[in-house]
Amino acid sequence: MYSRFPGQAVLTLSVFLSLISVSATLVLQVTYPDAYPDKPPSLDLSNPPNAPKHPYFDIQEDKARLLDALQPIIEENMGMAMVFTLVSTLKDSAELLIAERQQAAQALRDVEAAKAEEEENKKFHGTAVTRESFLAWRERFRREMEEEERRAREEKEVEDKKKRGARDERRMTGRELWEKGLVGKVEEDEEDGEDGLDGMERLAVEEARV
Repeated sequence: MYSRFPGQAVLTLSVFLSLISVSATLVLQVTYPDAYPDKPPSLDLSNPPNAPKHPYFDIQEDKARLLDALQPIIEENMGMAMVFTLVSTLKDSAELLIAERQQAAQALRDVEAAKAEEEENKKFHGTAVTRESFLAWRERFRREMEEEERRAREEKEVEDKKKRGARDERRMTGRELWEKGLVGKVEEDEEDGEDGLDGMERLAVEEARV
């Protein structure tokens, strides 16, 4: 859109890239000196009223860069009408600025996606085995096996002691038998056994004589 007032012109530009759904709109205000085009016009940039915020363009931050890009064009066209050349250059500069920021944002997203994919792949590939990690694992394995063998030996020794103790309890000494009052009982049982045997032998002899 182009509006002309005495001594100035207001041009509204819409910058649109196919990969971005939101267009950037900016207003170029041109003030003509009396000696124009032998003297350069004064330029200013602003947003139109109620303009939506663009994700990759901010007129407050980008104004100086865009106006600086117009200075070579002004110098090349001194003495000639230059406004429409300036508008075309301004539009190209704004499109280039937006495209650069869009590409930078996409590159950052690609890097983050690659890192996320790498972390996800680590879950399936596991940790790479190095010489140092293998030696550390082998040393831990050896210590674990030695500890297991030690526990097994201790458990076997405890079991053997229990078995020996049970055998010792079953085989009492003569003193233990005496203290428990079992010695006399054993001797009586033995004597009773001998008398019975003698009686059986005498009975067998008498029957043979008859």
